[in-house]
Amino acid sequence: MSKNFLTRGYARALNRHHKIAVAGVAALGAAAIGFSATPSDASTTTTSEAAPAARISYSTEPIKDVKGTITDQLAGSGVKTELIAAKKQAAADAAAEKKADAAAAKKKAEQERETEEAASRSGDRHWGGERVDTGKPAQESYADNLDGWIRESLDIMNERGIPGSYEGIHRNIIRESSGDPKAINLWDINAQNGIPSKGLLQVIPPTFAAYHVPGTSKNIYDPVANITAACNYAADRYGSMDNVYSAY
Repeated sequence: MSKNFLTRGYARALNRHHKIAVAGVAALGAAAIGFSATPSDASTTTTSEAAPAARISYSTEPIKDVKGTITDQLAGSGVKTELIAAKKQAAADAAAEKKADAAAAKKKAEQERETEEAASRSGDRHWGGERVDTGKPAQESYADNLDGWIRESLDIMNERGIPGSYEGIHRNIIRESSGDPKAINLWDINAQNGIPSKGLLQVIPPTFAAYHVPGTSKNIYDPVANITAACNYAADRYGSMDNVYSAY
């Protein structure tokens, strides 16, 4: 085998080796490497050059349409939740304050009404929506019950010269109406004639109108007005309510 044949074969082997090495380096992207090969009796030289650095460009333009991190989004959600809760709490506090103010105003109005009614009973009567001046001093007061009605009627009767006693009035009231100022008789002869007896002492409307005492209510159901008119009638017909023991 000749020397030239061996040299050519070795050169081909080296060429294949170099090609594989260059391809591997290029695939890795580390650098561009060049090889030169000579026969075995010659020297081998290897050269390498660094790959040029990639250029980096900078821009002052803001990046658009970029969402924050999950942490930022959760933080924003937490703030919104706190704001909603604060608004709800403020609304609840305002409603509670409004309710408290309404309750206080209602209580004050009730107290003022009670004071006014007490003052009304001390100097004036208020029955059936009609205020009546009794002529009594403001410090005089009467209970708003049967006892108070009889005592107030007796004071008016004394001023008008109408006879009668507490016992006589009370006895006849219990018999006639059982103490109910709204009592009405719908079955006796007066009722059949269209003029039923009414009130504590069961007075018919014509008699009440004829014996009504000035200064008392014109409402036949008013307790004081009913008692006073009935006693005025009994005094005219029987001398006094004390002399009445049955229907009169």
